[in-house]
Amino acid sequence: MLHGDIHHANVLDFGDRGWLAIDPKGLYGERGFDYANLFCNPDGETALTPGVFVRRVDIVTHAAALDRQRLLQWVLAWAGLSAVWRMEDGDDAQSALDVARLAAATLGIVE
Repeated sequence: MLHGDIHHANVLDFGDRGWLAIDPKGLYGERGFDYANLFCNPDGETALTPGVFVRRVDIVTHAAALDRQRLLQWVLAWAGLSAVWRMEDGDDAQSALDVARLAAATLGIVE
């Protein structure tokens, strides 16, 4: 089971109950999917700060015991999907496209 919409705004501090994820979509799939959304959040400026992307990849692959290449493939797919959603809503998709480019470059797909 996956949360399906895990990101910085959907994890809240409930005091005595601790940190909890809200608004689950209850999807079933490969667990790397849930981590991919973190790479476009909490905003484009933060996601694209020099060094942040690679550091996040290192942290997530280590902490979650995920294959680095597979995580990067999920990030590339998620960022592309996020860009399409933003375009459909008439919003700026540049930061999502830039995250996709970082994932692709890290995978060695593009320079």
